[in-house]
Amino acid sequence: MLHGSNGGRGSARAVYPGTFDPFTPGHLDVVDRSRRMFEHVTVLVAVNDGKQPSRPPAARALEIQALLPEAWLNVTVAVWQGLTVDYCRRHGGDTIVRGVRNAADYLYEQELARTNAALGVTTLFLPARPELAAMSSTMRRTLHA
Repeated sequence: MLHGSNGGRGSARAVYPGTFDPFTPGHLDVVDRSRRMFEHVTVLVAVNDGKQPSRPPAARALEIQALLPEAWLNVTVAVWQGLTVDYCRRHGGDTIVRGVRNAADYLYEQELARTNAALGVTTLFLPARPELAAMSSTMRRTLHA
């Protein structure tokens, strides 16, 4: 998706969904790498009925927005309740970005990626950097409880 040989950002719009409870350095790294590959990245704070986040989605979105460097002009934060592919269709998202820390993450995400592909949206997996792979949101929440 990169433009020719100039190494610039691609023309696609990416969506990086998650509950982000809390937003970790690993999440920030995925956003940073994604913003360099895509014209625009939306960090999508998802409302997931299967999870019990510690704070409302709007509070998590504000926290993420405050953590993003001002220079990252091609990154926005949004809250969404519903399927990520529906958000992509409605807002022009071409690719869903997912960070994976380990084999278990990959297997789980691969199933979701197949479903999303069948619905017309591609998923790009970004492996966690080794120094960031051990920390999950759940672990971070537990440590700060």
